[in-house]
Amino acid sequence: MSERVFKRKAYQKMLRWKAESAGKSALLVEGARRVGKSTLVRYFAEQEYESYILIDFANLQPEIKELIATNMANLDYLFMRLQLIYNVVLKERKSVIIFDEVQLQPLARQAIKYLVADGRYDYIETGSLISIRQNVQNIVIPSEEERIQMYPMDYEEFRWALGDDATMPLLRQMFEKQQALGEATHRHLMRDFRLYMLVGGMPQAVNEYIETNNLQKVDAVKRRILNLYADDLHKLDSTNKLRALFLSIPSELSKNTSRYQATTVIENVKQTQMQNLLETLRESMIVNIAYQSSDPNVGLSLSADRTRYKIFLADTGLFVTLAFWDKEFTENVIYQKLWADKLSTNLGYVYENMVAQMLRASGYELYYHTFQYTSNHNYEIDFLLSHGSKLLPIEVKSSGYKTHKSLDVFCEKFSKRISERVLLYTKDFQKDGATMCVPVYMTSFL
Repeated sequence: MSERVFKRKAYQKMLRWKAESAGKSALLVEGARRVGKSTLVRYFAEQEYESYILIDFANLQPEIKELIATNMANLDYLFMRLQLIYNVVLKERKSVIIFDEVQLQPLARQAIKYLVADGRYDYIETGSLISIRQNVQNIVIPSEEERIQMYPMDYEEFRWALGDDATMPLLRQMFEKQQALGEATHRHLMRDFRLYMLVGGMPQAVNEYIETNNLQKVDAVKRRILNLYADDLHKLDSTNKLRALFLSIPSELSKNTSRYQATTVIENVKQTQMQNLLETLRESMIVNIAYQSSDPNVGLSLSADRTRYKIFLADTGLFVTLAFWDKEFTENVIYQKLWADKLSTNLGYVYENMVAQMLRASGYELYYHTFQYTSNHNYEIDFLLSHGSKLLPIEVKSSGYKTHKSLDVFCEKFSKRISERVLLYTKDFQKDGATMCVPVYMTSFL
């Protein structure tokens, strides 16, 4: 299968770094494994530099490992040897050296300080699980390092991959005008969006879909990625508590409770240990975590209750596969029914995972709010965003929209803190009183 280089928004961020840093800082591209970091960085080097050397620390020859470990004080010798080994001519201020999977060689990351100070070349690092304490506890993190984060392909990038550059700009225009698209157009757009939910944004899965148009083969790719993640988590935690937390995400979300019930997944874990496990999961970037905001206000992080949270998968395509993990493969019939929106199960939690993914890709941290309405009934706001000096509460629905009592009660309770209220759902754009009902495929415009 041919490897495609997909158009990614991170490329523009890398261009800005190159122009603005002018060699005064290195660039660290962070992200989960298989989100396309290495492919994009290599393509960037090919397009924007006269030459480059890519040092892959996941497949490093002992000779190169020793060379890097012992010659950081003699950069002339180091660069000469690297050029000979890789058969590449490096040119001052016109070449870049890439440290791929740099978390596997922490001393190389520490050396960035001296390499940047030398000034001859640019440096780009890629890393998975890069921030995890086990990998950096014995090194000095270089201050001469800028960071960008890569996520799974967002919906616009997915449309680009399918050769569609027109849909998202037009949808943005309709959103800004607050206009409905018409039933026929909306149905078509929802079908396209559900395809994105099924395939997801992992480049290998997207490539498989483009190559084969076979969702069962796409599912096989996603299962390999999930197994890779599970193996990584086992390496980080041999007790398999991390792995259990990860694999239980769909089942916990499907319970429609106000938080992830960790005690039902793993037993006898102290709060401190649980926080460490969650931090490791968060830093891996294979999940998105939403925290309960106990006192919803603009500074949402100030009222975040770290003991109450929901965990989502970073990629909804992976989430769909993980939801049917008990099967050897996710049958095409399930995919077809999901695509046609005819699967009997309540798909609310799938859409909630999708919204979490889209909001994170737009740069938002995730918060929600649960509050008691009567002695035996609680309401929940699925997501809370800060918009300037006001809050934007969001409710997510996969089916009916006739009632949105939680939004109404919340906005009445916190009326002075609210800008607009949004219902994300599967119908066409409309206003329902003060509530803006927005098709879920427009989430990234909020």
